[in-house]
Amino acid sequence: MIDIKLIRENIKLVKENIKKKFQEEKLQLVDKIAKKDEEWRSLKAKADKLRQSRNSISKQISEAKKQKKSPSELLKNAKEIPEQITEIEEKTKKLQEEIKEMLLQIPNIIHKSVPIGKDDSQNKEIKKIGKPKKFNFPIKNHIELAEKLGIADFDTSAKTSGNGFYYLIGDLALLNQALINFARDFMISKGYTYVETPLMIRKKILTGVYSKAEINAMSYKIEGEDLYLIATSEHPLIGMYIDRMMTHKDLPVKLTSYSMCFRKEVGSHGINEKGLFRTHQFNKQEMVVICKPEDSYKLYDEMLNLSVEIYKKLGIPTRILECCSGDLGDLKAKSCDLEFWSPVEKKYAEIGSLTNMEEAQARRLNIKFIDKNGEKKYVHTLNNTVIATSRAMRAILENYQQKDGSIKIPAVLVKYMNGKKAIK
Repeated sequence: MIDIKLIRENIKLVKENIKKKFQEEKLQLVDKIAKKDEEWRSLKAKADKLRQSRNSISKQISEAKKQKKSPSELLKNAKEIPEQITEIEEKTKKLQEEIKEMLLQIPNIIHKSVPIGKDDSQNKEIKKIGKPKKFNFPIKNHIELAEKLGIADFDTSAKTSGNGFYYLIGDLALLNQALINFARDFMISKGYTYVETPLMIRKKILTGVYSKAEINAMSYKIEGEDLYLIATSEHPLIGMYIDRMMTHKDLPVKLTSYSMCFRKEVGSHGINEKGLFRTHQFNKQEMVVICKPEDSYKLYDEMLNLSVEIYKKLGIPTRILECCSGDLGDLKAKSCDLEFWSPVEKKYAEIGSLTNMEEAQARRLNIKFIDKNGEKKYVHTLNNTVIATSRAMRAILENYQQKDGSIKIPAVLVKYMNGKKAIK
């Protein structure tokens, strides 16, 4: 959520930002906000003036009584003023709620480095890491490999739960846990505090971290309760700090968490009918940073380097893709995707995502800090995928497949697989 001051002081900037995100239908919303804000300020000024009048009349009544004069007319005016103030306050409260609801729909101001583009087809490749392996035998996709080895069951899960679910069996289930444990230990070694979060959150937290469109597309609601299944542990991690006032000495806060994640995935991508790539339920290790505004882009680069290091250790060829303006969610100021090389599809596919929300989430959840000059400011929040295990497993199955149909285990995971070096 942007600061209302931006619309008051630089409405042109807000409108230009909306145009850069190709959301022209929201331009009229900015004008509506500006009009309602003007009305709100006018009413507030009127209420302030009435309060001053009330104070002045109180003094006049006191003076009249001292001089033994009748204060009846003054008392009549004094009685009417609170009623007028109450009426105005009701109007201003309603206006505030309407303004806030509209502000939640206005996209965050994007960082100046973000490339301008309409959708994900115009995202910009920044860097490739590692070379794709050349195979001298016909290769299989991860579904064929897993089913042939008997380490996954997608057909039974479709019967028990529907599309977008899976059973992991034997060594693939162990590989899933190996990735979780590897990711956890890696992040702890980098100075991040490990946290286990609730798997459900209230709507107040969800609306603080997600846009309305994202809530509708992603979130599973618990019927009859003010609870939603989490789509990522990022949300309860940020939610831990709701209404928190910190000091500059407390920052940055670096957190990492493993959780199951649940997503409806309604929209253009949809759910893959079979396999591990796009599913309703998956496992993910996440990293979250809460920091001072001046540090957020230095930490953004640090978090990106951690992702690159992880996949270098796993030996998975990857690339970094800068998200263009039209592909950024409304709360995002800057974001990039990490993609793995699929030798089967002969293209890169998303394996993780890094985002700087700047103060958008903090403003919604009222997370502030006191800087060294004693000034209260909103923190910046960043989040990044450490490992989404289902996608990482697909990357390993495809890139580490052998001619005999077995899967070699990346060296860094062997100790987490009880010494097992291959899935046969």
